[in-house]
Amino acid sequence: MSTVKILVSDPLAKEGVEILRSQKNFVIDEVSKLPEADLVARIKDYDALIVRSETKVTARIIAAADKLKVIGRAGVGLDNVDVDAASKKGIVVMNAPAGNTISTAEHAFSLMLSMARNIPQANISVKQGKWDRKKFMGVELYGKTLGIVGLGRIGAAFAKRAQAFEMKVVAFDPFLSQEKAKSLNIEPVSLDELLKRADFITIHTPLTEETRHLINEAAFEKMKAGVRIVNAARGGIIDEKALAKNMASGKVAAAALDVYESDAKPPMDSPVLALDNTITTPHLGASTEEAQVNVSMDIARCVSDALLGKGFRNAANVPAMEQEALEAVQPYINLAQRLGSIQTQLIEEPLKAVTVKYTGEVAGLDVDVITRALMKGVFDPILEEHVNYVNSLVIARERGIKVTEKKTSEITDFANLINVELETDKRKYFIMGTLFANKEPRIVKLDKYYVEAIPDGYMLVVSNNDVPGVVGKVGTVLGRHKINIAEMSFGRDRTDGSAISLLNVDSDVTAEVIKELKAFDDIREVKKVKVTI
Repeated sequence: MSTVKILVSDPLAKEGVEILRSQKNFVIDEVSKLPEADLVARIKDYDALIVRSETKVTARIIAAADKLKVIGRAGVGLDNVDVDAASKKGIVVMNAPAGNTISTAEHAFSLMLSMARNIPQANISVKQGKWDRKKFMGVELYGKTLGIVGLGRIGAAFAKRAQAFEMKVVAFDPFLSQEKAKSLNIEPVSLDELLKRADFITIHTPLTEETRHLINEAAFEKMKAGVRIVNAARGGIIDEKALAKNMASGKVAAAALDVYESDAKPPMDSPVLALDNTITTPHLGASTEEAQVNVSMDIARCVSDALLGKGFRNAANVPAMEQEALEAVQPYINLAQRLGSIQTQLIEEPLKAVTVKYTGEVAGLDVDVITRALMKGVFDPILEEHVNYVNSLVIARERGIKVTEKKTSEITDFANLINVELETDKRKYFIMGTLFANKEPRIVKLDKYYVEAIPDGYMLVVSNNDVPGVVGKVGTVLGRHKINIAEMSFGRDRTDGSAISLLNVDSDVTAEVIKELKAFDDIREVKKVKVTI
């Protein structure tokens, strides 16, 4: 086998480097802190690039990478890698999603313990020569109710530690099934129920448009007086201005933060930093020797296997298959992921089962990878952990979600169809998609309504009574708020006088606009969706 060159552009634990060096034909160059221009000049000679968080793998760097096959990120997030640019050039992007689970869970739990007993404040006080025992009266964890927002790997690890302290654990997670919750001895609840009952709240969900300021002024109003809050997930999930206001009033007894809304380091513009009842750390969630070794070894093994032709693990952008087969199935992967993403943003209850039926031409392809893409789309908008084509079915199984595939070559009105059924404890949700002749994806049915809509960008789904004037009212409201309608599709059910409109719009739709639309008597429901595949 010819020589394979790997550039490691951020410091990587020696255990990971040793795994790479164990391959005789691998040549490893470790060069850190390269400016973009220098990396552009160097990258053309390398088959693989491994980074942590410091190197920004931009579209310019990727464009200069003539031989690059793999980009490996030693960690979870891929914010510093232009995954779209890599995908367009056929470069596999991998990460190490599980290596820092314990580290982050332990740090978040340490924050909770420190907050409950005022340890940082008491430490400073004693070093200043004071002995204020009454000032630092704490509370026990024993018997308290812990609310976990987001029960992924880290949330589940946090729960296990809380149960060892005999806390009662409740959790909000749209994809937490009753069976999975029962196996973890956790009570699944709605977000409102969690906010009302919890003595301590810990956040373990990703930052998305749906979760930005999830913990806002309205959420604080629902909480118990004296609640304590931990966030070691992502800054921006908590509205820090609202948090500071409620901490100052005493509604929130204390907060412990490892992440912040501000990008500044340190985030001195955050209003919570000035408060005595705030505990802060500089994003230390994954900062343990063990976590750095784990992610380094994980990414080294993933990159090595990919370069040796042993398949892809933790691949964020491509499934493991031959190039010719991938080209044939790629349009369906794109369609399925969009269908899953749309449906998961429309359902309101925990997901129980997913059934996907392939009809026509698509049934003759390797549909396993399409199903994986569908589940990636289902999970992407909400889950904390990074979801990819390799782990999406594993995550479904871990969460007690049954995934079923069906195939038929029967002839229908379309040459190919992907029909998806999402089942919750309350009802079933349906979406059907196809590819037009030019391989463009389309939604052709949503629940009982036949439509023809483009699954892309910002979308509005409006359910209404099938009466004149509704479309005009919607257009008027959007126009008044300077929101342009790019495409519109309609469906109707004459048997019950209901209808649905799917609108593609050029910009985001605010909660204010949705509230205004819902105020019309003939509009039953309005939901927004963002498709960013």
